[in-house]
Amino acid sequence: MQIIIEIVQGVGGILISLISVYIWILIISALLSFVNPDQYNPIVQFLHRITNPAYQFVRKFIRTDFNNLDLAPLVLIVVLQITIVVLGSLLRSL
Repeated sequence: MQIIIEIVQGVGGILISLISVYIWILIISALLSFVNPDQYNPIVQFLHRITNPAYQFVRKFIRTDFNNLDLAPLVLIVVLQITIVVLGSLLRSL
């Protein structure tokens, strides 16, 4: 039984790390939107491909455009941070 708990905690730790990396990707993408980067840059294209589906999902449920400022990244970051806290507390309680 202890082995299963350790495996679940390990997988949960990896999931928390992946969520943290995605949060940084969201932050970088949001900061790049302020400087109007080259759309043909492969890094910019990668960031758009990886973040736009999540932005569209949030925009489907919540109006995120206020005075030409898109708050979808902020909403996603808050939700992902809450997910990290809840997942971390669940893993610690095992």
